[in-house]
Amino acid sequence: MSRPRVVIVGAGFAGYRAARTLARLARNRVEITLLNPTDYFLYLPLLPQVAAGVLEARRVTVSLPGTLHGVRLVLGEADGIDLDARTVHYRGPEGDPGTLGYDRLVLAVGSVNKLLPIPGVAEHAHGFRGLPEALYLRDHVTRQIELAASEEDPAVRAARCTFVVVGAGYTGTEVAAHLRLLTDRLVRRRPLPGGVRPRWLLLDVAPRVLPELDERLSRTAGRVLRERGVEVRTGTSVREATHDGVLLTDGDSVPSRTLVWCVGVRPDPLVAAVGRPLERGRVVVDPCLGMPGRAEVFACGDAAAVPDLDRPGALTPMTAQHAWRQGRVAAENVAASLGLGRRRRPYRHRDLGFAVDLGGMRAAADPFGIALSGPAAGAVTRAYHLAALPGNRLRVAADWLLDAVLPRQGVQLGLVRSWAVPLDSASPELPREPPDAPTPR
Repeated sequence: MSRPRVVIVGAGFAGYRAARTLARLARNRVEITLLNPTDYFLYLPLLPQVAAGVLEARRVTVSLPGTLHGVRLVLGEADGIDLDARTVHYRGPEGDPGTLGYDRLVLAVGSVNKLLPIPGVAEHAHGFRGLPEALYLRDHVTRQIELAASEEDPAVRAARCTFVVVGAGYTGTEVAAHLRLLTDRLVRRRPLPGGVRPRWLLLDVAPRVLPELDERLSRTAGRVLRERGVEVRTGTSVREATHDGVLLTDGDSVPSRTLVWCVGVRPDPLVAAVGRPLERGRVVVDPCLGMPGRAEVFACGDAAAVPDLDRPGALTPMTAQHAWRQGRVAAENVAASLGLGRRRRPYRHRDLGFAVDLGGMRAAADPFGIALSGPAAGAVTRAYHLAALPGNRLRVAADWLLDAVLPRQGVQLGLVRSWAVPLDSASPELPREPPDAPTPR
């Protein structure tokens, strides 16, 4: 007798947790297939530390074949789902098409960079959703400091040393905090002519940094950033971007060669192509994460409009914390639908607190509602990340220890070029190939 087929699309926080939980519950009684463009799960919260040179890139990646036993990995990007035929169409890493049939489907495709219709942003800004973008940003920032050191024109030198980050949420705040420390180290090692110092601007239309979090965390993060020399401009964003700088909504013109776009995320475009009702761009699901009218289809994470049962009428936020928990519930409900587990249950959550890593041993955290700052918050934040990582804990801890006692290597590797990480990419986890690239063999 053939085993039921379950296809999970996406191996982010929701998809990875769903695959791991379902494999444990099914015990080889189900054929589980995971479709993902890469062979790793990316632990996004530590990505700013990769860009800053604190962690080596592989530390934040967890092998899918090495940790998901009993799960078949198929490398590829889903480009269509036929709900009536119960098939997922995809394209492999070498361009070859493929099709996967399923009895149960878990849609966990996650999110991509959020775009706004601002002139020049798509051409000159770069996002921060994938490993290629983090590697590119580290090289780019290092390059600008090195070029500034040999630049004779003071105006060009200042522009190369000016870095603009748009979006003061989790990602933007951590990127500005960590990379400010990186540029300070680079300049300390090789002072710039005329005593020029790196200039970092963090912009957001909201009235404060981290507007989605408790005001105490916001005040702590804002204070650390300003003490570090980051110019925090609230109520301000970009009106236009060019190769030579940005024009801000307050009328100020900032010469710069670096624009980092961290204004938020939007669901993967595949969600809209499924042809089911959407809410705020996310596919509508019931409290048990099932797709109404399609008992065999489940969705979770950033792709799903999951009702918040503690706040009637609201949806759960698009955060890693929710995606991780929803992945487990989705897997349990899939197993229940196959007669392999407990009855289906709705998704409920209880916030355990938040942590924002500000570089060094500085952080802002509120575990269980207790507001912390300084070294105590830094210790809690690092302990949380070590506990949440599905793998590589010793390697990450070793990198933290080495960073505390040894100088960072300020070199460019040149592995990712600007054209490989466009802001409008629907697959930030993969670098884009140049248009004239030969077909892989």
